[in-house]
Amino acid sequence: MCGRVGFFSDTEWVVTATSLVSRFHNRIGALNSSYNTAPSQPLATLLNTGDYTYTRFGLIPHWAKDAAFQPINARAETLGNKPTFKGPFARQRCLVPVNGFYEWHKSVKGKVPFWISPGGEHDFFALAAVYDNWTNPESGETVVGTAIITTRANETMRPIHDRMPVILKPESWRLWLDPDVKEPEALQPLLHPYSGAMRLREVSIYVNTPTHNDPTCIRGYNLLEPE
Repeated sequence: MCGRVGFFSDTEWVVTATSLVSRFHNRIGALNSSYNTAPSQPLATLLNTGDYTYTRFGLIPHWAKDAAFQPINARAETLGNKPTFKGPFARQRCLVPVNGFYEWHKSVKGKVPFWISPGGEHDFFALAAVYDNWTNPESGETVVGTAIITTRANETMRPIHDRMPVILKPESWRLWLDPDVKEPEALQPLLHPYSGAMRLREVSIYVNTPTHNDPTCIRGYNLLEPE
């Protein structure tokens, strides 16, 4: 599960992506910083067209008659079999850069939120995702919606949750974003649990409210791994 993310600094991400991705068109400009992006809200996204732009958090299949069905996640294990994701997996892949994401741990004191951020050389994660273009039959508006791909948890995440987003290392970006690669056999090996360093921080239930969107969301206590 990955239902909340934060992206408030994209300077390093843009520099890295520009150097590694052959086609990179920055349609965003100055990033609209967000410490608590929830479903249906804008996600900074690098599409496999080379466009770095905003998409809607939640994928509406292009064949849907209405917007009632908007999955925010797609399981890596069944990505190539589900009608909603099979086409996007082959043709419409993307990266969702974030400075971190949230996960809630079920405990005796209720659901406890954690902020998970990079522990290595970069200040961002690049989450593997798929997108689709849906046209509203009433207004004619086209909505580009995104679903973040999840896989089983790695050792760091396992004490909190049994799932985590697929985090792609920079050396995998070109293959993931190559529009000429459509075979699941070439892509599926990328969708494994993350092996890099991560920091986990217990944070306040302040983040539970989607309208709370400021640095308070990521300020925590009971730091599980040192800064």
